[in-house]
Amino acid sequence: MLKVKDLFVAYGQSEALHGISFEGGERETVAIMGRNGMGKTTLFKSLMGILPVKSGSIEVAGSEVSKEESFRRVAKGIAYVPQGRMIFPTLTVEENIQTGLENSKTRRIPEEIYALFPVLYDMKRRKGGNLSGGQQQQLAIARALVTEPKVLLLDEPTEGIQPSIIKDIAKALNEIRKLKQITIIVSEQVLSFAMDVADRLFVIEGGRLVLETARADTDVSRIKQYLSV
Repeated sequence: MLKVKDLFVAYGQSEALHGISFEGGERETVAIMGRNGMGKTTLFKSLMGILPVKSGSIEVAGSEVSKEESFRRVAKGIAYVPQGRMIFPTLTVEENIQTGLENSKTRRIPEEIYALFPVLYDMKRRKGGNLSGGQQQQLAIARALVTEPKVLLLDEPTEGIQPSIIKDIAKALNEIRKLKQITIIVSEQVLSFAMDVADRLFVIEGGRLVLETARADTDVSRIKQYLSV
């Protein structure tokens, strides 16, 4: 579903990503682990088209998108939940989700969205700005999902969220994968969450992928060394 090869990204003269390569398969979740400042958000912004790629390729379901503008990447199947969630605080929950339905013929929110996130159904008339951080994160994921993506990018989804809601989000992501032929790429610093959702884990350090492991083979202490300051 997603194939990234030899990706180089620079801020002006300063190179930020140095030849990143990885793949995500259908119904697979991949976690990109790393401390702040190691390149996770830069990687996600370049996959989404917010940052230009210096060289390398990004393919979504066999279609090359590395030169496409962001809105074209969305049309080809990438959805992005940025760090900080970026929901619309003055719109209701329902209206927030509907913003993801711009290209939908019916503009109706699918039942499965509320089944995945029951709290959003209970609060659909409430303003997005009045939700807790965890509820806003669920709203941001729901809004991304209604675009029917092939690849869902989640940048630091557990940041600032209480542990009970983190468990709910992990459960929903695992459910989404069963329901849809989708690839989920998550950037994360919380190892327990990554172990709950990811089939494979990568560690990014200084703009390079320095470690790849299947969940079953993960050396937790080794990854913790990379995550500790």
